[in-house]
Amino acid sequence: MAPGINAKMNEFQAALGLLQLKKLDDYLEKRRIITNTYRELLQDVKGISILSEPKDTKSNYAYFPIFVDEKEYGMSRDELYEKLKTHNIYGRRYFYPLITHFSPYRSLDSAKPENLPVAERIANEVICLPIYSELDLNDVEFIVKIIKRDI
Repeated sequence: MAPGINAKMNEFQAALGLLQLKKLDDYLEKRRIITNTYRELLQDVKGISILSEPKDTKSNYAYFPIFVDEKEYGMSRDELYEKLKTHNIYGRRYFYPLITHFSPYRSLDSAKPENLPVAERIANEVICLPIYSELDLNDVEFIVKIIKRDI
């Protein structure tokens, strides 16, 4: 552990954590509904793909990544990212930039883009849409309208 970092939780932090745990199931249910709304509204958007939910798992619905196929969608992930920002919607470009683009790794053969075609493609296509338990479904619909170019 780094010097100066307190690994212990004080009583106040512990109390807040216990209070939050009581609400966990409610938070997860709200996120599940948001996830399912995104899935339903985005399922037929050409050039936008969504990961299928693995069977026999229990999701925490922490992220909602979509993948933008620039050729099929007619817009790059970065263009969509910027378009969303013009409406004060802030997605996250995950795996961007790839760690292999940083100077300590760039010189490694294993970090060359031609050796990581899937990672490079995903890093250039993925954007995580906003998701949090208090996200209103009307806001989800608004985000999807922007993605569908209805706004």
